[in-house]
Amino acid sequence: MNHDKKGLNTVVVSETSQEEKKGPHPVNKEALKRLTNIEGQIRGIERMVENEKYCVDILTQISAARAALNRVGMLILKRHIKNCVSDAIKKGGSDGNEIIDELMHVLSKEEI
Repeated sequence: MNHDKKGLNTVVVSETSQEEKKGPHPVNKEALKRLTNIEGQIRGIERMVENEKYCVDILTQISAARAALNRVGMLILKRHIKNCVSDAIKKGGSDGNEIIDELMHVLSKEEI
């Protein structure tokens, strides 16, 4: 199974059939739903700033949006570890080390 940049899975059913494309992975569907909600939160924050609402109220909403975005990140991280990292390790060779190094590099950029 291959993953394209949009998170879609592609499966080759047989040599004689064409490549069958499935919809977004269930984790991606959930992530997209959450990102849509976060987008609404951000628009709400923007309106609060435009309307010069109380700073602490704005900061509270920013904190909530950050937390929601972090939860989306955790969903995607969990999927990546369970699928991509696990598959690379099972495959053996240098793939496992490379994907772990890549993940560690990304995680080292995060504020913990």
